[in-house]
Amino acid sequence: MRILVWLFRAFLFFTLFAFALNNSQEVVVHWFFGQAWRSPLVIVVLLTFAVGCAFGVLAMVPSWWRHKRAAARSLPPADDLPPAVIPDPKIPDGI
Repeated sequence: MRILVWLFRAFLFFTLFAFALNNSQEVVVHWFFGQAWRSPLVIVVLLTFAVGCAFGVLAMVPSWWRHKRAAARSLPPADDLPPAVIPDPKIPDGI
């Protein structure tokens, strides 16, 4: 199974590498007020993907905090927890 995972990763890497090599043409990104940025197409695509991932993570942060606070409220205080049961190594499990 590990070999299949590594083969899939290698396939994905070489596919993306070939994509980057095939899209090395220069493109112009026009900003506001007549500003323009010239860069290879693959850089523009990768930066757009990275910015989208960052916005997605930032959009999820409030939800993660809300769930973390709700989980912390639902736990009983440490004083109310029963003592941990440590199994005796001398007693076999089957008995």
